[in-house]
Amino acid sequence: MADGARYSRVLILGASVVSIAAVLPASGFAQTASPRAENVSPKQAKRKPSKPQAAQQATPEVLNARAQAGGAAPVQTLDAITVAATKVEERAIDSLAPVSTVTLEKIQGLQPNRLSDIFYAIPGVSFQERGDDPATVINIRGLQEFGRVAVVVDGARQNYQRTGHNANGSFFLDPELIGGVDVVRGPTANIYGSGAIGGLVSFRTKDIEDVLRPGERWGVDLSGSYGSNNNRGLGSVFGGVRATPDVDIFGGAVYRTQGNYKDGNGTEIGNTGNQVEAGLMKLTVRPALGHEVKFGAVFQDYQYDIGQFNRGPVATAAQRALYQGSSVYASDAKNYTGTVTWNYSLPSDNLFDSHVSIYGNRVDNDQTKTYHYSTSGAALCGTGNFGNNISGCVGDKRGYVLNTYGIDANNTTRFNVGDWRNALTVGFDAFQDDVITTDSRGNSNITTPSGIRTVSGGFLQLKQNYSTWFEAVSAIRYDRYDLESGKTNGSGDRFSPKITLGVTPVPGFQPYVSYAEGYRAPSITETVISGAHATGGGPALFPCPDGTVGLFCFLPNPNLRPEVGKNKEVGFNLKYDNIFTASDSFRGKINLFRNDVSDYIDLVSFGFVTFPGVGSFAQYYQYQNIAQARIQGFEAETMYDAGNWFVGVAGHYIQGKNAVTNVGLATITPRKVVTTGGVRLLDRTLILSAQWASFGPNNDVPAGYLPATGYELVNLYLTYNATKDIVFSASIDNLLNQYYRPYAIPGSSTDGTSQNDVLWTSPGPGRVYKAGMKIHFGGA
Repeated sequence: MADGARYSRVLILGASVVSIAAVLPASGFAQTASPRAENVSPKQAKRKPSKPQAAQQATPEVLNARAQAGGAAPVQTLDAITVAATKVEERAIDSLAPVSTVTLEKIQGLQPNRLSDIFYAIPGVSFQERGDDPATVINIRGLQEFGRVAVVVDGARQNYQRTGHNANGSFFLDPELIGGVDVVRGPTANIYGSGAIGGLVSFRTKDIEDVLRPGERWGVDLSGSYGSNNNRGLGSVFGGVRATPDVDIFGGAVYRTQGNYKDGNGTEIGNTGNQVEAGLMKLTVRPALGHEVKFGAVFQDYQYDIGQFNRGPVATAAQRALYQGSSVYASDAKNYTGTVTWNYSLPSDNLFDSHVSIYGNRVDNDQTKTYHYSTSGAALCGTGNFGNNISGCVGDKRGYVLNTYGIDANNTTRFNVGDWRNALTVGFDAFQDDVITTDSRGNSNITTPSGIRTVSGGFLQLKQNYSTWFEAVSAIRYDRYDLESGKTNGSGDRFSPKITLGVTPVPGFQPYVSYAEGYRAPSITETVISGAHATGGGPALFPCPDGTVGLFCFLPNPNLRPEVGKNKEVGFNLKYDNIFTASDSFRGKINLFRNDVSDYIDLVSFGFVTFPGVGSFAQYYQYQNIAQARIQGFEAETMYDAGNWFVGVAGHYIQGKNAVTNVGLATITPRKVVTTGGVRLLDRTLILSAQWASFGPNNDVPAGYLPATGYELVNLYLTYNATKDIVFSASIDNLLNQYYRPYAIPGSSTDGTSQNDVLWTSPGPGRVYKAGMKIHFGGA
């Protein structure tokens, strides 16, 4: 697609938003807001009437007074409202679960280029990213891939997966689209959906409340930024209008681009440049008192090249181990998300507090091979062309499509029994994944097989409060899955319990204990992957049961059992105000956990055969249940805010092992300590902050893995509210220009050397300077 067409489409989207907001008459309509109850009172059975959205938004003075690292927040981050843990509105600091939030104001101050940039200060969370792939893989407490961490965007599950030299499970989401994030660590949020034995990450995209200010009927935010290392450009427009008291219209567009960056050693990482076009539209209608219907659509288009060119001569085996890259593919990944949600809530109605969401999500990743790492392959590809039967030939196309459709419905009933205040939530959810893989001459049909998986479940949860000092949350969830691909089928079901008890013996101190189980159904790839791994032009080493021959054989496993996470947790919530002055505050969440994952699924090699003078190679690879994986650790998230200055420490210490072999898990980030501090100057319109993130290396990894590095990242941030409508921001990421590889690198399945394309693209960028500006327009 030509650059002119890209710019035109984004500009048209943006102009449409602005024109809609500007041309509609400014008079004759009263500003109203969706009736969203803020249920944070301990009296669950009698909720306070919801305030209009304008009244809920903080004034600029309050925003400045509560600014933390990376921007302004109306309250401490842990005071933000979340429903992620229990589907009942509560502040994160009051939740009897390891819950963290990331607010829009914090995201805007950080000026993130990738999603991982906004999660540094969240304990237990890490990422596995390739510089040449804009997709994101979230890791919570050492668990990732194949849905172990449930990722939802506006309630729509993101289940995309492609097997290759990357993590098995990723998703696409540009940070500029995000209005807020909730993170729940561990299977505590099992009522949120099947599979989340590692945790839940719930993204909310921007909406009209994120742009319009008190007293405004229409508003537009224009943002732009530029960064070094290398030509990082961003432009966005978001705007909305309250067309009538019962109808809101909102939309936005984003364009982002960057060139190849250099790591901390000064090495340019090939194919790390990309460009993104994205847009969203939302229509909110309130047809009757207490009812709200929201229609949402998000579109994203990622243009990038994945793979690495050779870095030197590759004539000998030693040279290939050092310098050989991989195939390169010109990639066009499109992500479509559509949602329809209905909410009903009235302060006077304790019987019904209902939510229903229907969604669809499609990822369509088209790739064309543009480079091959050798000059061989004429027999397969034709004279003058290069390639092999693993990755195809230069010019060949392959595609990965995942269509996900789902529904999520729940209702909360509140009632009193004596001195007990009760909230009973009943819910149902289901989704279906339809994987379609096409590859004309490559091996992708084998490694990422097509198929259909249907997962459904229901839950019952009772949240109880007694006086002001006792709280109990008990729940039971039922899950079922059905999977089919060709001649291979699988199914299963299970009940998973949860119980949490918390007390508040003195104000501000709330210890709790929790036990929760989670259930993850096997994915399509894990269950049905079958056939020979192509030889890549070399000799076929082994015959396979299906009659094919190759380097080794993938075996399906229809008897694969689902994983079950059994999490034990002890935590403390700390909440104190007016400690040393009349306006200071301290918030903290501290917890210890142990998650025993039974029937943990991993790819196992067996049937080793020795070839004289060459080495020993496995004939078979199959996803199997290993007996148990044990992950345990400590997490903390704290922040002291004195008004004119603030300081906080967050981090974790985590151990994770295969309980059978006592070998560590390669996906563990064992230590993370993040210290954040800053000051507010010039009547709190200027916010200067710094963040120091210290990561420990993971040296306890399986054989064949190259351990991750330990590293220190120092970031500086500036936010200046020049006027009430103009905000300047600037930052320096990786001030010390450190080289770092945040995760372990797997070795080749055939010769044990590192996968160079992963090794070369795993380092993060070196020092990056960024500056940006946001301008607000609005009127009544």
